[in-house]
Amino acid sequence: MGIKWRRWALPAAPLVLVLLAATGCESTPDTPAEPSGAPSTSAARSVARVCAAPAAGPAKAPAGAVTVDPAVVGDLAAKTKNSPPNTTFWLRPGKHRLEPDRYAQIIPKKGNRYLGAPGAVLDGRKVNQYAFGGAARDVTIRYLTVQRFVAPPDEGVVNHDSADGWVIEHATIQHNSGAGLMAGARQRVRASCLRENGQYGMNAYKAGGPIRGLVVEGNEIVGNNTGDWERRREGCGCTGGIKFWAVNGADVRGNWVHDNRGTGLWADTNNNDFRIENNVLEDNDGAALIYETSYNAVIRKNTIRGNNWVEGRKEADSGDDFPYATVYLSESGGEPRIKARTDKIEIYRNVLENNWSGITLWENADRFCNSPANTSSGDCTSLVKDTDRCAQPAIAEPPLYADCRWKTQRVDIHDNRFVLDKSVVKCTVKCDRMAVLANYGTYPDWSPYKGERVADAITTEQHNRWHDNVYLGPWTFVAHDPSRVLDVGQWQGTPYRQDAGSTFRAQAGG
Repeated sequence: MGIKWRRWALPAAPLVLVLLAATGCESTPDTPAEPSGAPSTSAARSVARVCAAPAAGPAKAPAGAVTVDPAVVGDLAAKTKNSPPNTTFWLRPGKHRLEPDRYAQIIPKKGNRYLGAPGAVLDGRKVNQYAFGGAARDVTIRYLTVQRFVAPPDEGVVNHDSADGWVIEHATIQHNSGAGLMAGARQRVRASCLRENGQYGMNAYKAGGPIRGLVVEGNEIVGNNTGDWERRREGCGCTGGIKFWAVNGADVRGNWVHDNRGTGLWADTNNNDFRIENNVLEDNDGAALIYETSYNAVIRKNTIRGNNWVEGRKEADSGDDFPYATVYLSESGGEPRIKARTDKIEIYRNVLENNWSGITLWENADRFCNSPANTSSGDCTSLVKDTDRCAQPAIAEPPLYADCRWKTQRVDIHDNRFVLDKSVVKCTVKCDRMAVLANYGTYPDWSPYKGERVADAITTEQHNRWHDNVYLGPWTFVAHDPSRVLDVGQWQGTPYRQDAGSTFRAQAGG
């Protein structure tokens, strides 16, 4: 992954990073916590097997709908243009095409609804870049397959312009370049198949953001990043089954995220107030989940298995001693000063089974607001009111120490079940890590965070805590810096005092 040092690329459109305000998320309040006790690996977790058996749309046109003929090239775009807002369109069975121009696309009007009959496909024929674009709100797309569009990198095929209030349900979005789907505020993506798209299944990015109140529920997200963009742009951080940028209030639940080339779910830069729950995240080449330079999340009741075998093994074979993990928190933590449904990052009642390593909490000592090591175009997502003061040498003046950093803090990891059988993962070393650490600060020369200051803070001062977990298998632990590899006794002892109330069994079987 190279995540601890890489230069981070933002989407092609300019991003204005702003302080997150009220969540605006429309989900229900948190429910009371379940009784203590980690879940069993034998507990069944339903899987959203959407791609193999997509739901069928209406076989007849609904009353008042405009019928779209697949035999007429450009019929859907033309009828959309000539119909008023709030029109329902029914696409007959067959392969629908746009005009053979790369910029030909459908521009919906507010409240339009697009329903596919059984077998209705909108096919870009590797000619058209975009399927649905424009700024119209509250557009619905159901029961439609959208495929073979060729959006440029960092752009998307469906909802290309990140309009608000879209609903995408029972859709199949597959075999496209770029992102299959973009996202706007209050978007709902449900029971859909996001399959084998070139860069992302969905790129949740909106110029000027943030995106508020996003729901991603019951989808199958599989085989994305067919273009292998991390290899083509080394260290770009520009792939994932889904990538989230500046999303404030998201519910990601009940999805099957599997076999993606790279990371499964990646929340990167200025995200806040996420609920990631009841998902199955498995067999992704990289981490199942990355939460980076972001705030306040609940990650619970997920089944996470068989992830990070490709990327974790690659880094280990290269001699890198960094604990590349399946759940990776990078410069992310709980922040009470930002409104959300929680003021910490809580990770509980998950099952992590036979992944390459477990959970790593990381904070780069050299990455802070307006530091040259922060590559987000020089902008900041920290809570500094006057970001100009976060530059040399004024940053050394209190109270800016606290406000010029993204802190990995207030992370509570409890009541999880961690299972590792090295004969299944086919590894001997470096696949068994649980970690909380930072690097030795060196850069820039005016940094107030040189030396072990950040490593000391993340390890013992920032309220990061493991407790009441169950471990099966030969787990080891890393604290403070990559050189400190600990056994269970050292991890539980002074000065780390982690995993109070947890149980450990050396063998995964039994």
